[in-house]
Amino acid sequence: MSVERARDRDDLRLDGYLPYRLSVASNAVSGLIARAYQDRFGLTIPQWRLICVLAEDGPSTQGQIVARTVMDKVTVSRAVQGLVRRGLLSRTDHEADGRSHVLSLTPTGRQMHVQIAPLALAYEAALISGLSPDEVALLKRLLHRLQSAAGQLGGEAVKL
Repeated sequence: MSVERARDRDDLRLDGYLPYRLSVASNAVSGLIARAYQDRFGLTIPQWRLICVLAEDGPSTQGQIVARTVMDKVTVSRAVQGLVRRGLLSRTDHEADGRSHVLSLTPTGRQMHVQIAPLALAYEAALISGLSPDEVALLKRLLHRLQSAAGQLGGEAVKL
């Protein structure tokens, strides 16, 4: 974006700034759900995401989980450690890469997923209850496009 175009816009107003609005909305939703997962199951959001990914995708490496969830390596590593300590996750050596491990849900971990999934779906239903099915579909498409655009811009400098 050129400097002239930037000047043509109104001054930056935080409440109207889309990245801020997305962050605030994400924090509000994550905080609500995090309290439920913590209170009922003793799980953090990263731990829940890890359980969900392994339930969906099956055994995976930490690198695969980082790529799938866009969580940083340290966050995934801490989540793995906590879940292994609780017996919800097993970690085995990777046959092809001696520096890597394959993570799998234990039977207890799979049962935890079965218990939490209905709660997650209920929260989602409550959050989108004021939206029409078309609005929900549009929101999902737009979020996907924004995530894709952010990924593309990640390695590029924005021109001012």
